[in-house]
Amino acid sequence: MISFATVQYADLKKIVDLNQQTAGNVFDEWFNFDYSLSDEEIKFLKDLISENEFYLSSYTEEELKMNFIGLLLHKIYFRRNGNRDWFERPLIATINNEVIGGLVDFMVAKGEENPVSPYFFIQEFKKEGKSSHPKNQLLASMLVATHLNKTNLMRGAYVIGRNWNFVIFEKMDKNSYQFFISESFDCLSFKGLTQIYKNLQAIKLVYCND
Repeated sequence: MISFATVQYADLKKIVDLNQQTAGNVFDEWFNFDYSLSDEEIKFLKDLISENEFYLSSYTEEELKMNFIGLLLHKIYFRRNGNRDWFERPLIATINNEVIGGLVDFMVAKGEENPVSPYFFIQEFKKEGKSSHPKNQLLASMLVATHLNKTNLMRGAYVIGRNWNFVIFEKMDKNSYQFFISESFDCLSFKGLTQIYKNLQAIKLVYCND
């Protein structure tokens, strides 16, 4: 079994035809989502930065999740139209005779006791030196979800310290996939965190039915 925790990009390339493409304007519709922050939301984001800016670089994975990412995701509140947030849930599939799976850091999916039809993922920063790059873990999760959902499009993000990158993952045909990686957004700058927040709101309000 190929595990999310240790998967390498080369492992994914052996399973399917997978290629990164130049982002170009592929993120424009998503990132230009028209969302106006309330005064309360502006205060929340500024407070989140001030409470973490001196510590985030030294956080463990759990500290990053509990002190920053979890608070941000709870503020988005993905529980809408039968969807909810799921942490550390298993996802597994057999693709081209290879079993691939593991625990997913965060996903948005329908379901009551178990996730069904996930459509958005976040892969968090790993400190352990032997862990694979979070991009590869995210791509593996999106590949499995695309296969299980029998869908052609998936969105997600990976987090390395203060930097967030968003990803669009597409199935082109039976065994061919492509993905796009956005520019990095600095979650400790108000401009960067505001854009991250709007991107996540777009996921909840617009893209959950793709």
